[in-house]
Amino acid sequence: MLRHRNLQLWLGTAIVGAIVLLLLLGPLFVSADPERQDLLNTFAGSTLAHPMGTDQLGRDVFARFLYGGRMDLLVAVIAVIVPFVLGTVLGALAGYFGRWVDTVIMRTADVVSAFPFYVLVIALVFVMGNGMTSIFVAISIVSWVAYARLVRGEVLVLREQEFIAAGRTSGLPALQILAKHVVPNTVGQGIIYAMSDIVLNIGVVVTLSFFGMGIVPPTPDWGQMMNDGQQYMGAGHYGLILWPGFTVVLISFGLALVGDGLTSVLKPRR
Repeated sequence: MLRHRNLQLWLGTAIVGAIVLLLLLGPLFVSADPERQDLLNTFAGSTLAHPMGTDQLGRDVFARFLYGGRMDLLVAVIAVIVPFVLGTVLGALAGYFGRWVDTVIMRTADVVSAFPFYVLVIALVFVMGNGMTSIFVAISIVSWVAYARLVRGEVLVLREQEFIAAGRTSGLPALQILAKHVVPNTVGQGIIYAMSDIVLNIGVVVTLSFFGMGIVPPTPDWGQMMNDGQQYMGAGHYGLILWPGFTVVLISFGLALVGDGLTSVLKPRR
């Protein structure tokens, strides 16, 4: 039966799916090189050859928008995987075993979360240098904490359920109980949170690139496009900021709807 939250899930999926398809399939129909400069054709208007015009270096804005979006979303999505897996495993271990295991894991989480998220990520990227690898590592070091705390809370409730007690009584190994019964019943909450985490990662990647600490030029990136565009807004050239900025807001809205819709689908059933 289609319920209200299911409508949110379908609408969010449609928005995110449309943007992803555009970014994936768009370059197949664009012949322009996103890195090629044409200093004799700077800030050209919209034409068939350049649907979104050109930037201050004569580069095709549409091609840079497509390739830059693919890069940003790739980084944002992949950067969720490691924290999701690591946080789920550590949270399950902390919640199920308790005692010193819980103390070590959660005190480590407290140390990491004591620093503001953006400040710690920027500091780590500054130390490791610009580039995709640095962003992956920095986000992974910081973001696992939220998943660990979320899963730990679910496990603390779940481990008191009768079927878990029955497994322990029957002599099943603890790791088998965790893998077959605990994690599958708690991972749904992590998946829901991952939707908002992707939004956060998109913001991190775009922000770092905007300040020159993210994707290394000349590789296209939405943050770089907006950084370039803000210098020329006074001259009426809004496209460099408008297109990537609007798309970031739209895909964030879509992912928020997906996460909200998944809440009704994956919520734990006690």
